[in-house]
Amino acid sequence: MTIVSNTSPISNLAKVGQINLLQQLYETVLIPTAVYDELLDERAGEDVITAVQSAIWLKIQVVQNQELVSELRNLINLGEAEAIALAIEVNAVRLLIDERLGRQAATDRRLRITGVFGVLLTAKRQGLITAIKPVMDDLVAKANFRVSSQLYAEVLMAANE
Repeated sequence: MTIVSNTSPISNLAKVGQINLLQQLYETVLIPTAVYDELLDERAGEDVITAVQSAIWLKIQVVQNQELVSELRNLINLGEAEAIALAIEVNAVRLLIDERLGRQAATDRRLRITGVFGVLLTAKRQGLITAIKPVMDDLVAKANFRVSSQLYAEVLMAANE
């Protein structure tokens, strides 16, 4: 199962100490060079940089289709554009992405997507975490993750919490 990720799911899970869920769920996660660079940028923070540097299950892959990346750059940032292009190139089962415009660009290209909350729901269903609410609260408080009250309630309902 090939999984590609954008920066946000990895970064946000690292900020709340839950990056290991990605390895437990997917074993290996592919990321394009631009995403790797974003994750190691000093603005990502020490927790993210340390977690990424020790995540041997993260595999960096260079995107071949630079024409698609250029086309996508008109709509979204470089990391998102490369993640979408890489997901298409490797015929990924799923693309992990949170940003609204990136999600739209990915679904327009018929990619199956999951965000950080989808990762948490899957982790709970598989018994890797016992509750989603504390992690969601940490994402909001520690990672400044923006979530509408409606989505927050929908995720808790889906998790039976």
